[in-house]
Amino acid sequence: MSARAAILARLKCPAPIASEAAALLRAPERPAVDVTNLESEFLARLALPSVNASHDVVASLTDLPAAIARYLADQNEPLTLCCPPDPRLDVCDWSAFALHATAAPDETATLAIARTAIAETGSLIFETSPTAPMLPNFLTLHHIVLLPVSAIAAHLEDAPLPGPQPRAHYWITGVSGTTDIEGTYVRGAHGPRFLHVILLRGELPHMAD
Repeated sequence: MSARAAILARLKCPAPIASEAAALLRAPERPAVDVTNLESEFLARLALPSVNASHDVVASLTDLPAAIARYLADQNEPLTLCCPPDPRLDVCDWSAFALHATAAPDETATLAIARTAIAETGSLIFETSPTAPMLPNFLTLHHIVLLPVSAIAAHLEDAPLPGPQPRAHYWITGVSGTTDIEGTYVRGAHGPRFLHVILLRGELPHMAD
């Protein structure tokens, strides 16, 4: 039977199509995620070539500067950091760093705190506020993200953020890239070239009212 005849036969006999549709409805509509181990599930997505992010783990917030210093040293970068004016970071010892809160167009490294993350896709969700400016996260070469393990959600449907909503929030899944230039994949074309996630196993202090 020719391809044309096969197509016409299927149009005349919709039963197989109905059967296939029923099979699709029976199949899971979202990827399986082990909700008992969201940290491992999230890290598995970070390691995918499509996300292409590195990671580190710290036990407490006071360990954060050392983790960032390790990363920048591995990248042969100076200890210069665009750091958000978030009072929760005041407990950290930043004496080894040159900190600033305003990002330059050629910013080397920026720290941000993710509001939550999605294990299903390896996505990070951020919100804007006076203590969480958005622009530095798109100007930087190295996007360093602090993520509390307790903030990882399983699926996309779990993403809605509780409480008062920010003026804007945005999602990031992996590094910036494009294939528009002669069909060749180029990292960092529209934003950071490197994404480094630091998982915090301890608790992140709540923002003061």
